[in-house]
Amino acid sequence: MSTEDAARAEVTLPSGVKVEISGRKITAQGPKGRVVRPFPSDVLHVTAHGNQLTIELGLPSHRKRSRALLRTWVAHLQNLGGGLSRGVEARLKIVAAHFPMKVSVKGDELVIENFLGEKYPRSVHLVEGTTARVDGEFVLVEGFDLELVGQSAAAIERTTRIREYDPRVFQDGIYLTERAHLKEAS
Repeated sequence: MSTEDAARAEVTLPSGVKVEISGRKITAQGPKGRVVRPFPSDVLHVTAHGNQLTIELGLPSHRKRSRALLRTWVAHLQNLGGGLSRGVEARLKIVAAHFPMKVSVKGDELVIENFLGEKYPRSVHLVEGTTARVDGEFVLVEGFDLELVGQSAAAIERTTRIREYDPRVFQDGIYLTERAHLKEAS
């Protein structure tokens, strides 16, 4: 997907994904949605030619950190294009050993009822651009931006964190089993 030279790299985005670069912002539009991402680096220069992006490094390319910065942004742009064309998902598992937990999605919130026998439900507001659905004992978080899906999954996991119980005994909660990743091509 990308060919790398010591001081430049090329990223080919999937068809249907259009990119505009204005100043320090990259705007990408695809079949799944639109993402605006800041590009904060002064030492990297991005140019777009159709669905081909070229990243040029303004630092000496023999330095390990310079090459790492270049490869990091290659990965960011590949994930951006893949998310806008195929989508992104994360998978969490519902574990209820002591009390039967009821998990449901209401609008843009995930509601967790009867967590450790609590009287009031806990709710998680999903990050805009992501959706969640409950599939048996799993919660699937989906979207088109890898970072936003990861944030929503982390918020769900953090909401069921147990503080005053021994976690070796009380293992109830919702735990991340598959990190946010690009969906398989269909």
